[in-house]
Amino acid sequence: MTTVRRRGALRWPAVPLLALLLAGCGIRSTQVPTDFGPAPSRVPCTLSGPDVSTQASRGIPVQVFLLCSGQLVTVDRSVRVPDGATESARRVLVAQGLLDELAGSPSTPEQQAGYTTDVRGGMTVSGPRPRGTGEPEDTLRLSTPPRELTPAALAQLVCTFSDSAAAQDDGSVVLGGPDATAPRRYQCTSDVRSDPGRKAPPSTAVDGA
Repeated sequence: MTTVRRRGALRWPAVPLLALLLAGCGIRSTQVPTDFGPAPSRVPCTLSGPDVSTQASRGIPVQVFLLCSGQLVTVDRSVRVPDGATESARRVLVAQGLLDELAGSPSTPEQQAGYTTDVRGGMTVSGPRPRGTGEPEDTLRLSTPPRELTPAALAQLVCTFSDSAAAQDDGSVVLGGPDATAPRRYQCTSDVRSDPGRKAPPSTAVDGA
């Protein structure tokens, strides 16, 4: 009888020793399911290109900059400009059409791809103040002063305008507000396109304005 008890006592310590060895190997026993589903996918920010000929039938093909994954990304749009418009009138009409496209809600596929806009609706564009004030002829005056726009919204406007007929030959854009405050010349840079939420478009004073 004494021998049997001694063998049983030697058998039990092996259980906690085995658990300790398994823990040291990084293996943990569990009765709870550990399936957390597939890893989240990254937002692609890519869209299939539309038919340019179809766009042309609706107006002039243009591109606007929307926000996606913290960057500015171009999407295709179109704007209508009446035939026979003068160059100055054409510039303002194109700018207004671009502004309206920026303020509109992205399409369902664009929203699904992560596209958004920080430009709010209701804003309008007009040309320069009357001659004799020294303003450049390509000045675009917004109904909301540029300084009151969010950095992202201003970046969207500047980069969109700079890539259109509303820009100067060097790609710069002269923007002002509805008051008599002198306009400024804005540039769309790579830093602005890559981080529009924090990198405001650089600007300089306009000579003579």
